[in-house]
Amino acid sequence: MAVSQNIGVPWIMCQQDDAPDPVINTCNSFYCDQFTPNSPNKPKIWTENWPGWFKTFGARDPHRPAEDVAFSVARFFQKGGSVHNYYMYHGGTNFGRTSGGPFITTSYDYEAPIDEYGLPRLPKWGHLKELHKAIKLSEHALLKSEPTTLSLGPSQEADVYDDGSEVCAAFLANLDDKTDKNVVFRNVSYHLPSWSVSILPDCKNVVFNTAKVGSQASLVEMMPEELTPSVTSPSKGLKALKWDVFVENAGIWGVADFAKNGFVDHINTTKDTTDYLWYTTSIIVGENEEFLKKASHPVLLIESKGHALHAFVNQELQGSASGNGSHSPFKFESPISLKAGKNEIALLSMTVGLQNAGGLYEWVGAGLTSVKIEGLNNGTMDLSMSRWTYKIGLQGEHLSIYKPDGLNSINWVSTSEPPKNQPLTWYKVVVDSPSGNEPVGLDMIHMGKGLAWLNGEEIGRYWPIKSSEHEKCVEECDYRGKFFPDKCLTGCGEPTQRWYHVPRSWFKPSGNILVIFEEKGGDPTKITFSKRKISGLCSLIAEDFPMVDQAPVRKGGSGKSAAHLKCPKNTLISNVKFASFGNPTGKCGSYSMGECHDPNSTLAVEKVRLLQLQLYKWVKNHR
Repeated sequence: MAVSQNIGVPWIMCQQDDAPDPVINTCNSFYCDQFTPNSPNKPKIWTENWPGWFKTFGARDPHRPAEDVAFSVARFFQKGGSVHNYYMYHGGTNFGRTSGGPFITTSYDYEAPIDEYGLPRLPKWGHLKELHKAIKLSEHALLKSEPTTLSLGPSQEADVYDDGSEVCAAFLANLDDKTDKNVVFRNVSYHLPSWSVSILPDCKNVVFNTAKVGSQASLVEMMPEELTPSVTSPSKGLKALKWDVFVENAGIWGVADFAKNGFVDHINTTKDTTDYLWYTTSIIVGENEEFLKKASHPVLLIESKGHALHAFVNQELQGSASGNGSHSPFKFESPISLKAGKNEIALLSMTVGLQNAGGLYEWVGAGLTSVKIEGLNNGTMDLSMSRWTYKIGLQGEHLSIYKPDGLNSINWVSTSEPPKNQPLTWYKVVVDSPSGNEPVGLDMIHMGKGLAWLNGEEIGRYWPIKSSEHEKCVEECDYRGKFFPDKCLTGCGEPTQRWYHVPRSWFKPSGNILVIFEEKGGDPTKITFSKRKISGLCSLIAEDFPMVDQAPVRKGGSGKSAAHLKCPKNTLISNVKFASFGNPTGKCGSYSMGECHDPNSTLAVEKVRLLQLQLYKWVKNHR
């Protein structure tokens, strides 16, 4: 059916080895150099090169080193690749409830060369830019001939593009993931770092090696800025923030949607129109129950297929639980406060993004599967087949109180001191736009879990849940060897996501309406905007460093090297914090001097900085 449309361009199918002619099957992976199309008449296309990986709430932060991304791209073209595409080159944001997963974060930064906020991720962006310059220099040879593979050692090889004329390009690869090697190619010796590819656009001179990062690195910080109330007159000065508050009922609001014995599937019931589904029932507790006399507590036991829940008894939050990002059921176990007589039990089931890949995912459900109470005179009470009453969504959602035209659909309570640690609470505040023009994130570290909006635009789900501090994280990632999502993880014991991207285009100069729905309790007075800034630059250059733009290029990588630092627009280097001509260790922001160090290093770099500053001032004064 697709082919019959005669659309004029080829159809492709990602990850489909049996794609029928003339549909082109393509590769999605961290590496596609060994991929072969299912027909010799089809080009070798890499539709998704993953420069990082996505984050999931409650998990650690994955990283893919720039050296390994460059290695994978160089290997792809070394082995006859035709078309290459990054997934993703520019990180993104899952605004609103658009994230998949489940449990994929609002941030979909993917550690891409350009980050979620639009800033270059250095050195990855710069290193890949230099890589593609080197491949571009080899363009004519790549298009004119097929590669010939030569063995240079047990794990070393060259692929040569040479049609017998003056045009020739070569890729020298060292696939050993531990040991550097010296190889001889066309009677010239070349040094190949482990797990690297050197590119020779003329089959003689190395202009780029994937393991040698010469591009500048950067330090990026989120600089906090307190929420500023909008004022009608500058002469009145700043006044305290005025908050409006609305508290949801724990359980059925309005008229129940339906009731039935037993449980319904969450996703089939809500149709993904909301994250929330209320399951409510009631029990009668006799006055002769032993726990009432002993001041002890029965235990509520819940099992659920996903993804999270909050348990309320008589309008009081008893506890919360969530899964681990997979489709495995999770359990909730907590003492609860019951009284003699009738007790209302309200369980708020939540989805956190739906599965969006793989087979048969339309059959993956969510919601409660078992509810029991232990510690009663008659033993365990099983409520799973009791009469349950259901309500889809929240009252605030139903009334659209986060939208400008729905703000007055409920009676907000105004206060200068909003309640803290209170569940099921909507907060509204009117603020000015953050100063400057840097990208903005909303810092929600002091909140629990919920949703946020600005001027009716959906910022999305927030949930600063922490990863386990008992899991394994790395101080520094070794780029050598095959990459996989769990190879280079950081952030053990830290929130998976703290900041939530708010596009500048959503702001007005003043009168911005920020609406927060908090599910389990937080401190809204500690919410801040944060501006994303490049606060520092670094460059590490070794001797014999290949440089694409240097002329003439060097055989085997011998000659002079230079470090280049370029500031963001309208900024200057204010001081030099570290400089060492020697063998320093560490990374950008935390370098340390090695055993070899020239004490004049900082002075030399400082002189260059002052000369640049004088030149800048001269140019500015003579415009």
